[in-house]
Amino acid sequence: MMGLNRNRLMDGDGVESFKKRGKGTIGTMLLWFFVVTALILILPGAGLCEERMAVKPKLANVRSGPGIDNDVVWQIERYHPLVILEKKSEWVKFKDFEGDVAWIHGSLLDHTPSVISIKESCNIRKGPGTDQPIVFTVERGVPFKVLSKQGKWIHVEHVDGDQGWIYSSLVW
Repeated sequence: MMGLNRNRLMDGDGVESFKKRGKGTIGTMLLWFFVVTALILILPGAGLCEERMAVKPKLANVRSGPGIDNDVVWQIERYHPLVILEKKSEWVKFKDFEGDVAWIHGSLLDHTPSVISIKESCNIRKGPGTDQPIVFTVERGVPFKVLSKQGKWIHVEHVDGDQGWIYSSLVW
């Protein structure tokens, strides 16, 4: 019958040595976890997911800065998706699908799921699949409300009420 080698467990090898290394490894991992978490919370734009919002009215003014005293630089229509960069009082700084940055009043936005076409010509189909008939075609920059998803297909609705399915690689 073999006996337990107590000297081996006590001399710094094996289990005792592993326990010491384990504490250091766990401590290091916890330190890195807290550092990364702090950076995500402190640095703007360092979060893991972006807040996306959509334009609520049929047409909304986009401004050069936060306030009605700033110039209207363009207008965007209902369901236009935006990535929120900053909030200042009631104003929201955003980036759109083309990378343009501007300001809009927060009351003109909501969390309606939306997408916008990014290709020059996009087929909107009757159902989710290329075997489905094309019901209409849109150019680049047409926003849609998202009704549902099926695989890589998105069921969308335009502001005028037209509905159909668009492939996900055709939208932002």
